[in-house]
Amino acid sequence: MPDRAYVIDELISAKAIAARIEALAREITAEFADTDKLVVVGLLRGSFVFIADLVRELPLPVEVDFLEASSYGNATESTREVRILKDLRSGIEGRDVLVVEDIVDTGFTLSHVLKLLEARKPRRLETIALLDKPSRREVEIRATWTGFEIPDEFVVGYGIDFAQRNRNLPHIGKVRFLD
Repeated sequence: MPDRAYVIDELISAKAIAARIEALAREITAEFADTDKLVVVGLLRGSFVFIADLVRELPLPVEVDFLEASSYGNATESTREVRILKDLRSGIEGRDVLVVEDIVDTGFTLSHVLKLLEARKPRRLETIALLDKPSRREVEIRATWTGFEIPDEFVVGYGIDFAQRNRNLPHIGKVRFLD
């Protein structure tokens, strides 16, 4: 449980998120129109709400798998040490893969995951991030598609947590500490 008092101010509404996902799904559908099956890889745990809403908007044959990588623990700052806590259940060699990330911050996690997956020789490997904080980037990386670019704020909601809390908010909120 967080030991600091905080409030959450809405940053991106549920309605804005839904509209952006519809638009992103159209772009992804066009990009992968020739696929026999798109392997959608969600990076747990922050992406689970985003991936659920995204795949429902894709009129493509999809397979969903998850990879859990962590560089935060219960902190508000990245440790820069990426650990793989859960790997994919299926092979991706020769397959079309879309990696779904909740937020690209320093870039360490996404960079590490992409190197890991590229070594498995997918046919095509693309990325989508719900949120992007380019001002925090320490590794040169950018998702193929981005939902929203945000300022350097600590955010929660829509699957994203603070010490395992606030994932269930239907919007993205900015955490404002009171002390």
